[in-house]
Amino acid sequence: MQAKVENTQDISFDQFKEEIIQDYTTAVISRECSLLGRREVLTGKAKFGIFGDGKEVPQLALAKAFQNGDFRSGYYRDQTFMMAIGELNIQQFFAGLYAHTDIEVEPMSAGRQMGGHFATHSLDKNGDWKNLTQQKNSSADISPTAGQMPRLLGLAQASKIYRNVTGIDAEKFSDNGNEIAWGTIGNASTSEGLFFETINAAGVLQVPMVMSVWDDEYGISVHAKYQTTKENISEILKGFQRTETEKGYEIFTVNGWDYPSLIATYQKASDIAREEHVPVLIHVQQVTQPQGHSTSGSHERYKDKERLAWEVEYDCNAQMRKWMIENGIETEEVLIALEKDIKKRVRDGKKAAWSAFVAPMKQERTEAVNLLENLAKSSPNKVFINKLKEELAAIVEPIRKEIAGFTRKGLRLVIGESSAEKQALSNWIKAYFEKIQPKYSSHLYSESDKNVFNIEANAPTYNDDSEEVDARLILRENFDALFSKYPEVLIFGEDAGKIGDVNQGLEGMQEKYGELRVSDTGIREATILGQGIGMAMRGLRPIAEIQYLDYLLYALQIMSDDLATLQYRTKGTQKAPVIIRTRGHRLEGIWHSGSPMGAIINSIRGIHVLVPRNMTKAAGFYNTLLESDEPALVIECLNGYRLKEQLPTNLGEFKTPLGVVETIKEGTDMTIVSYGSTLRIIEQAAKELQAVGIDIEIIDCQSLLPFDTNHDILKSVAKTNRLLVIDEDVPGGASAFIIQNIIDDQDAYQHLDSKPQTLTAKAHRPAYGTDGDYFSKPSAEDIFEKIYMMMHEVNPTDFPGIY
Repeated sequence: MQAKVENTQDISFDQFKEEIIQDYTTAVISRECSLLGRREVLTGKAKFGIFGDGKEVPQLALAKAFQNGDFRSGYYRDQTFMMAIGELNIQQFFAGLYAHTDIEVEPMSAGRQMGGHFATHSLDKNGDWKNLTQQKNSSADISPTAGQMPRLLGLAQASKIYRNVTGIDAEKFSDNGNEIAWGTIGNASTSEGLFFETINAAGVLQVPMVMSVWDDEYGISVHAKYQTTKENISEILKGFQRTETEKGYEIFTVNGWDYPSLIATYQKASDIAREEHVPVLIHVQQVTQPQGHSTSGSHERYKDKERLAWEVEYDCNAQMRKWMIENGIETEEVLIALEKDIKKRVRDGKKAAWSAFVAPMKQERTEAVNLLENLAKSSPNKVFINKLKEELAAIVEPIRKEIAGFTRKGLRLVIGESSAEKQALSNWIKAYFEKIQPKYSSHLYSESDKNVFNIEANAPTYNDDSEEVDARLILRENFDALFSKYPEVLIFGEDAGKIGDVNQGLEGMQEKYGELRVSDTGIREATILGQGIGMAMRGLRPIAEIQYLDYLLYALQIMSDDLATLQYRTKGTQKAPVIIRTRGHRLEGIWHSGSPMGAIINSIRGIHVLVPRNMTKAAGFYNTLLESDEPALVIECLNGYRLKEQLPTNLGEFKTPLGVVETIKEGTDMTIVSYGSTLRIIEQAAKELQAVGIDIEIIDCQSLLPFDTNHDILKSVAKTNRLLVIDEDVPGGASAFIIQNIIDDQDAYQHLDSKPQTLTAKAHRPAYGTDGDYFSKPSAEDIFEKIYMMMHEVNPTDFPGIY
């Protein structure tokens, strides 16, 4: 350990010593939290633990280089870093371990994620942006390995946008793009495709991203020889190293126990990334993991004695302690006293966190016991009710599951009875759920005044001489208006830039607004989405384009695990209002005409899913979303770009409402519900049905999430008494979702005179060609015959069987 600590300012030896001792204090506090945290899990007070022991000293170095305005996108072992930047204290650490549901007490996720998942608050209590340049920022972690990588790319790219695009109000978001996005990951997770995709994209984009790999040679029990070629991630990434003539990465390696070298390395990495906007990879080697992967097992099962002995000797805290003594920073005696004091501080913090966690539940238990006691006095079943009361009262430290369960069982024992005590218990249970359920279920969507339901609808307007144009031109002209109106809006995707997207909806936009605002990307859907998430988290309004709906599956994991859960897992303290633009539905072939809507809508609750039937409706959705603060997926009809639509006069201003269906044809015999391209086929069939005396009502869902918030479909079914849902997804896909909403949520079954039915595509992907489409998805003839035979069942005289 010959490297010297590099300081950017002249400081006295006493100041230097004080800083090092503070670092060591933080490292020891973090280690003691890990050790005591494991014990809390094993004694049953917490459910699971995954800790940052062994990574303390590298994270101290990272924290020293981390500045206000910077963002972290990291790994669930970064507790020391969060402590070092002042965003996690002992009591908060244990509050997270216990899953405390108060966001003020457990600021990372209000108990919604297990400990080890870290976040700072980007939003105030109204859901408005705080000044992110005046605080150190951590994007909310997720557990899926390498899932933090795509978002990291966007967090870094935001700095490039803020530095190079004029006209954006960046006061709360950036100081001329001087911010770094810092990523952290375990060595084994570098095997994931998301890691490599992000590393490549960051090298192409040349963004200020510093990527730390904490390398302890294992992935749970699996050694690096099964994880990484050459057992060394920096070695195999050498081709990314920049040269005098080629852009790329700066790559550093450093040992995780070498405190001074770590500080020097991180400061150098910070200078390069911050000033030059060059990505940096720091491979932190010889890291240890003293307690193994998690509380689920012991690393003694898979590490030999030599490795375990080496880990004891080269434990980063032990090596830092040794270095401090050898270099006269502090004496052994003083350090022993300091460590003893830290143990007490951690124990006290743990006790305070536990007391704060159980106190409200003890009060709730007292209320429940009193209610059960009163109920017993007035009920013939008092023996059984008293037994419940005594069992609940005997629980020393009750949880809410037990409180709710015992009271609901008590109420069950007085079914058929009538008393004030029963009513009191019933009222208490209802009030309890109204109070407690939001602690676990709020903020799936925005609860600010900018949520989509607060955006007022505005219809497109037309002049007498408004021309009929190819529908793609409505999108193009509307995007033009939006780029002009919102300097912070940018769009990117495969072929989105130079050629103006594959369907020319962005024709000429790159030439007009520049390559940073309208840009091409590589073929890498997950990180296209990641760009959108990260930039949206830093105040920009990105539109991430996935070329075709089928390709969305590449990004579905990130949509589901990261974007869809962001508001929820931070209890409304972070947001990423990214718009995902794609095109899909009917075309030609397996990979370009799938409609996996059921898979999508059941995976991404937390993101709005919009299915406009034409480009005017789609443009209206973009206009609405850019006034809101929520993420959404907009699926344009792939076969609609060349169809004629009238060009509105209020481009950029008309707004399609979310969650509102539209009746596009009124009728009396049956309600037909569908969306997207299929509606045109239904309209064709409707004319043929009219000729045989069947008058159908056609309703366009317009959006699937949210779905028919006004229950207008119910009103239609009450009129027609029959329901058919038509969908080009597979059987049980979106049609099942739609019919469940209509029957279960809207109670439309009360008005039905016959079984509600669905007509869907076949269970396979659509075959290639026009005939492939005809025999794979609902055709006009399929629709005619399905509706006709439903009417035949009702009135076989007027509608005799076809076959």
